[in-house]
Amino acid sequence: MQGAIQSFRLHGNLLKNTILQHMRVMKPVMLPTVFSRFKSVSSPRLEEHGFESTTILDILKAKGKSADGSWLWCTTNDTVYDAVKSMTQHNVGALVVVKPGEEKALAGIVTERDYLRKIIVQGRSSKSTKVGDIMTDENKLITVTPDTKVLRAMQLMTDNRIRHIPVVDDKGMIGMVSIGDVVRAVVNEHREELDRLNAYIQGGY
Repeated sequence: MQGAIQSFRLHGNLLKNTILQHMRVMKPVMLPTVFSRFKSVSSPRLEEHGFESTTILDILKAKGKSADGSWLWCTTNDTVYDAVKSMTQHNVGALVVVKPGEEKALAGIVTERDYLRKIIVQGRSSKSTKVGDIMTDENKLITVTPDTKVLRAMQLMTDNRIRHIPVVDDKGMIGMVSIGDVVRAVVNEHREELDRLNAYIQGGY
């Protein structure tokens, strides 16, 4: 994953350096015109969401409340069987765990990995074991906020070898993103920047 981040940055830097090399061979009097031309075509969206500026909030907005299980949850009292069944039905790899009767009160997270390591490998029954017995507790959770940059979230997930990360604000849990969500956001952001630089080099503006 770290290699992917470096690759994205490398391609962006190569294109930027190419632009600078083109500018060095131009007459000095042309440079103000070139920069003025470049600035004048920057769209409001690109100015607001520039290179490496996408946030977790942008991902949540794109996913929506019903997309990819971003708002799926279970309680500490649910059985592991029911939690895994819910993951399977909604094609997700983790569920946010909340306290019974308190949807905003984050208690932890339960993942496919928890099921494999703490139920299957140990020979326990998923129908008689509560989610609260195998989940990762809240005090051990790594979380992000809506303002966290996607590259920062990717780094946290890579460093800690986790695939899902809850999103919280000062009022409680507001969603969850996966490593797939984060990677897609980074790729899309860099693709837009590369497309813009390519269009500029080729005279598309």
